[in-house]
Amino acid sequence: MNTLRATLRTKHPHPRTHPLRTELIRGIGPWAGAAVALTVGVTMYAKAPGWQSRWGDVTALLRVTALLLGGPLSVATGCWQGGRDRRRGIGELLASLPRAPLSRTARALAPAALWPPAGYLVAVAGCLLATWPYTSGGRPFFPLIAADAVALAALGTLGFVLGRLIAWRLTAPLLAVVTYVGLGSLSYTDSAVRWLNPADDHLYRWDQPVWWLAPVSMVWTAGPALAALLALAARRRAVALIPLVAACAAALLIARTGDGLWRPDPAAARRVCDNGTPQICVTAIDRKLLPEVSAALAGLNAKLRGVPGAPARWVDGPNTPSPGREQLAMARGAIVRNVDDRVVLGRGEVQLPNPVDSSTRGQLPASLYAYSAATYLLFSEECDTIDYDTPGGQRASTIREAVHQWLAPSPYFTQYWSDDAKRYAERLAAMNDQQSRAYLTRYLAADRCRPDEVPAP
Repeated sequence: MNTLRATLRTKHPHPRTHPLRTELIRGIGPWAGAAVALTVGVTMYAKAPGWQSRWGDVTALLRVTALLLGGPLSVATGCWQGGRDRRRGIGELLASLPRAPLSRTARALAPAALWPPAGYLVAVAGCLLATWPYTSGGRPFFPLIAADAVALAALGTLGFVLGRLIAWRLTAPLLAVVTYVGLGSLSYTDSAVRWLNPADDHLYRWDQPVWWLAPVSMVWTAGPALAALLALAARRRAVALIPLVAACAAALLIARTGDGLWRPDPAAARRVCDNGTPQICVTAIDRKLLPEVSAALAGLNAKLRGVPGAPARWVDGPNTPSPGREQLAMARGAIVRNVDDRVVLGRGEVQLPNPVDSSTRGQLPASLYAYSAATYLLFSEECDTIDYDTPGGQRASTIREAVHQWLAPSPYFTQYWSDDAKRYAERLAAMNDQQSRAYLTRYLAADRCRPDEVPAP
């Protein structure tokens, strides 16, 4: 008797596995999570030079990649999972069990709703670790990453509901195609509906999302999915109206806000300058690249030093005007205001090419970057009306090419030069420091929108 009691008290060596765990570790779920992680990871790796220097860039590209490529995988997984019981012919058997329909449905839905977001988060962790060594400050937009995971779960839920309702084996791939086309096409519309697209591409430029964007986006994407699930399996289907109404309110808020969803980040846009002459200033979010920028512009600045009309400071930042007549006025010492009056460029300041756009993993190609900086100094977009087919227009263009190449030599831009451009370049190269500074003073003082006023070397 004592032996029997001891045996009864002994814990069973093989504890019963929870049904949810069985659902999660078997079937299509783990494969879907791995597919999403691999798809997002490979796509991000192929575009690594474009996002590995800023947290905002990696977050923005992750969002597009996850929803545009992972979204179709998620909805197809949900559709296939939703039709599983019907394919096995056990739907009536499951309906006869005492467990509530919503509980059974939620358990069957779990692989499609949980595994794709899990795979996405694995890819996110890898991308953030790859970005961390090259960033200059700030932090990732973690709430938006969480909102993207919720959107993937919502797409899996919608696919699951449609898989339960539609008994056609090609529904899953068809839904994947429709999801891809739908999310992609919404990014090209000019209406307010564009802002409702979770896969919308945002070009990060010293800004940050409003604090409520992530939670409201979660309500917008999860609301219709939860409403569809409740309408399918809840005993009181009227409760499906609650998440649907919440989703409509969230959608209205997002659509009406529009461009206001992203606002300037003063901490990221704060200028950080070196001690050189002329001074070089970048924004705080790019300050780790400041030594690279200073080294790249050393040769250009040496040729410009002491030249009247040369820049007193190179600056980069939000709302800086594009190359045009503003740069000509700045080079001559004028004070120019931007159109929206939020950025004031002082006397002698000239726009600096954004270093992040030119760098790869913290490495800046010095010659190409200096060539771009010289472009900002010399180019005037308001001179597009010049007819370069005329002798005067051709002459002005050829002189500009030679001056450009002399200021910032780059081997990539001389292979198609004309004989006149080579002759002008040889004249510049033969000048001593005093002669070259005298010529550059006359060149910067001339109105280059009038070809006849451009002096030849």
